[in-house]
Amino acid sequence: MKIAYSGIAALLVSTAPVFAGGIERAPQSLSALFEEGNYAELSFGAADPTVEGTDTLGVSTGDVANGYGFFGLAYKHQFNQNLSGVLIVEQPYGADLTYESALTGGSPLLGGTAVDVDSTTYTALLRYKFDNNMSFHGGIRGSYADGNVTLDGAAYGAVAGYNVDLDGAWGVGYVVGAAYEIPEYAARISLTYHSKIDHDFDTTETGPLIPTPIGDLPLLDGDSTTTVSTPEAVNLEFQTGVAADTLVFGSVRWVNWSEFLVDPQNFTAVTGEGLVELEDTTTYTIGVGRQFTEAWAGSAAFTYEPEGDDLVSPLAPTNGRMGITLAAIYTMDNMKITTGINYSKLGDAMPETADTARASMEDNDLWGIGVRVGYSF
Repeated sequence: MKIAYSGIAALLVSTAPVFAGGIERAPQSLSALFEEGNYAELSFGAADPTVEGTDTLGVSTGDVANGYGFFGLAYKHQFNQNLSGVLIVEQPYGADLTYESALTGGSPLLGGTAVDVDSTTYTALLRYKFDNNMSFHGGIRGSYADGNVTLDGAAYGAVAGYNVDLDGAWGVGYVVGAAYEIPEYAARISLTYHSKIDHDFDTTETGPLIPTPIGDLPLLDGDSTTTVSTPEAVNLEFQTGVAADTLVFGSVRWVNWSEFLVDPQNFTAVTGEGLVELEDTTTYTIGVGRQFTEAWAGSAAFTYEPEGDDLVSPLAPTNGRMGITLAAIYTMDNMKITTGINYSKLGDAMPETADTARASMEDNDLWGIGVRVGYSF
């Protein structure tokens, strides 16, 4: 049962890209913290989303979502019977979207719009386990992120051609949580809170001249500082044995995406609004794991994220998702190798500007693959 669970938990990070809010790439599980003894792991994967549709003029947007890769590292150390700690490196947030330019056959309304966001998060946690099967964990998270956004096409009106560069910046937050275990049933339930993390980006904005009563002025151009918060989140994760060598597991994850605002100074002053407005998401996962032999285990998991408002940002042009993840776990002495594949159906959405739909993105999906190698010592 332990073999199956340890592989399955890491699988949800390494082979199930999430796409929540349009920029989240991994659910930030703390599974390594619950491994036995000292433990190290490396995980990596790749995702290939397809997000395409037709604008309201009847022109294809092309596939706007670019493929991406991601990795994760974790090291857990058991200091004594009760106290342990873990260091985790991961890439939970990112975006890479490009609308083909109208000059090369793309959408006249949104062509040329693009976003490129990268981040890496470093988490250091301690866990104290009491004799009554309760445990508490907590620590700090450091995040480094950068981004670049271009808005182009007729749908953006006077600000079409605007670009903002958010130079790399650090931010610090915290993680706290608790867990309860019943070892004889392979049962565990854990609740973890991830705080928001504020990043103060050195910002460079450029754009077209803006018409004013005294003439056309470069009101969009300039340097400033933009504070962007990666959102707070709550993870509820659980597992329990239901039969010999069979485990049921799942999670519920809530993310406060409405606090993820990108409001560059000059763009906000000219337009009266920011670049991105997202809805909060709640994502549900349920799965079953099975130990087939001493060396081999497998799992299947289903993920569901309900749809929200059909009108979405062109920078995050999806709305909800359903996905399935299949995995195989091979154990050899102290090493566990997990491989898996994920398929997700992305919900239909309508990218908008000025509260007006500019395109319809339908029948889109995502494929993801991943590998995780864990070693206990």
